[in-house]
Amino acid sequence: MTGNGWTSTSMPYLAPRPAGASDAWTEEAEAKGRRGGQRIIEARQAPATPEVASLLGLTQGQPVVVRRRVIELDGTPCELTDTYYPADIAAGTPLAGTAKIPGGAVTLLAALGHIGVRVTEDVTARMPSAEEREQLRLGEAEPVLRLSRVTYDATDRAIQADMMVMPSARQQLRYEIRIG
Repeated sequence: MTGNGWTSTSMPYLAPRPAGASDAWTEEAEAKGRRGGQRIIEARQAPATPEVASLLGLTQGQPVVVRRRVIELDGTPCELTDTYYPADIAAGTPLAGTAKIPGGAVTLLAALGHIGVRVTEDVTARMPSAEEREQLRLGEAEPVLRLSRVTYDATDRAIQADMMVMPSARQQLRYEIRIG
């Protein structure tokens, strides 16, 4: 994409980062001569909604930790991301706090013994809610893409679920699939 658009690939966000590395978003933006950032607007434990419970293989109402973030590119909001973790994985860890995590959450999960080996992603398009429109600085008729990603460990347990909302006119998703 050109102009304010962004082509995003999922692969860099799925593997733990080397010691001392920044998070994948910051590194990806810098590699393209841009400035990536994020604001963590909330981190807390909450009961799993029906959708979150389904994604994480939990029972509705079971405790999860949620981190809500506004992702920015060159100071402009480009994505809203809510990330959910089973509470037995994330409670009492930096995942349950609002501080930035060195190397990103995937790196911390790996350090805690939770390594993702399989990911599913679903992408849909829809009109944004009024809150999403305001947070992403969208016009009245601008649709959004919603990407839902679930990361599973080697036992096929869901360890993380991400729900991302992004302006469709400013985003292109690229998938690379390796067979064998």
